Parts: sequence; C-alpha cells; structure tokens
Amino acid sequence: MNIIEMKDIHKDYPLGNTLVHALRGVDFSVKKGDFLSIIGPSGSGKTTLLNIIGCIDLPTKGSYKIAGEEISDMKDVQMTNIRLYKVGFIFQTFNLIPVLNVLENVEFPLLLMKEKKVSAAEIKKQAEKLIDEVGLTEQIKHRPAELSGGQRQRVAIARALVTKPDIVLADEPTANLDSETGASILTLMKDLNRIEKTTFIFSTHDPDVLKYASHIVKIRDGMIIDE
Repeated sequence: MNIIEMKDIHKDYPLGNTLVHALRGVDFSVKKGDFLSIIGPSGSGKTTLLNIIGCIDLPTKGSYKIAGEEISDMKDVQMTNIRLYKVGFIFQTFNLIPVLNVLENVEFPLLLMKEKKVSAAEIKKQAEKLIDEVGLTEQIKHRPAELSGGQRQRVAIARALVTKPDIVLADEPTANLDSETGASILTLMKDLNRIEKTTFIFSTHDPDVLKYASHIVKIRDGMIIDE
C-alpha cells in the first residue's frame, strides 16, 4: 500500500526577476512502513520535496496524495491537521523548547491534539514509553542545554513519534552530529521503524548513510534520476 503518491510535481519559487524551478515533474511513491532515503547534492530539491510531503508547502503543479487524501485543494486548517496528526518532523537543529525538560518536550505535541481526548496520565505514559525507547529515561528531567547533540536528536525523534504519525520526515538528521553519534541515531531510527511500523523518509547528501535505507531515491536539479 502506498502512503504517498505524487504525480508530475512541480515547485517554482520567484527570486527577483528569476523563476527558480526547485522541482521539475517529480513522480514519487512511498509504501507504508518504508525506510527511505532521498539523496542528492545541496540545491537538488531534497528539502523542497520533504516540505511538500510534510504539507509545509504546496506544489505549484501536480497531484499529491497522503494516505489517500489529495493535498492540492486543502485549506490551511486541513494542512495543519495533516502536520499534527499524520506527520512527525525531525529537524537538523532539533528545535526543542529550551525551558521544557525532556518529558515536557516529548509531551508537547500531544497537548496540541485537541481533537483527541487524551488524559494527562495517558500523555505522560506515551511520552515516557518513547523516551525509554530512545534511551533517555535517566535524562527525563533534563533540559536541552544539559544534553549532548546526540541526546537532543533522540528527544526530537521521540517527540516526532509520540503522536503515532503515519510518516516521520527527517531533513539531514545527522548533519550536526559526529559520525559515531550519527550512526547510532540512524540505527535507532531503523529500530523504531521496525518496532513502531512508522514510515521514515530522510534526506541526506552523505553516502555513508545509505546503508541504513531500505529504499533510495536520487534527486538532482529538481528531478528524480534513479530509484
């Protein structure tokens, strides 16, 4: 079953008097439960493609369906709900809330899910489960400033998974980590993909990362050149 289906996706950005063609007719599909890497050099369109998959941006042209829902005609509130309920995000710079500890950072997305009536006890239970799975139970009361880069990325992974999304997107998840920590983060993501059955899509320009992917898509100049 395909959880993502894209057909003839184009994305153009105006830059002064120039029109930048970030994506040029992308056809792309992802099966549920995949662990997929999008690889390409800087400026190839990786981040643009991830932003459209995550409903942060809309295509200029083309059809995009996520879990069978057509995105192109959605209103802002519908897009917000897709981002909140169906997609988790892992950012290069972690984007943790500095004044919240590990537990509170992981709980935070659940507190935003007003359409789901989840008790405080259940929210805490779900967050603690993910924190344990990423190996941070001993740091559960620590704030981000008290954590290493690898530990912060683990918090970000737990936060992305706590809402039980269909898809987790990671844009260069190891870019700000040393090679050993990056390898441990990718191993963790792969294990969680197996345990939680969540679809992972991550971008990279690092060829060493590819050995972790079950499916690789190569992109260059806004076009997919190989799968």
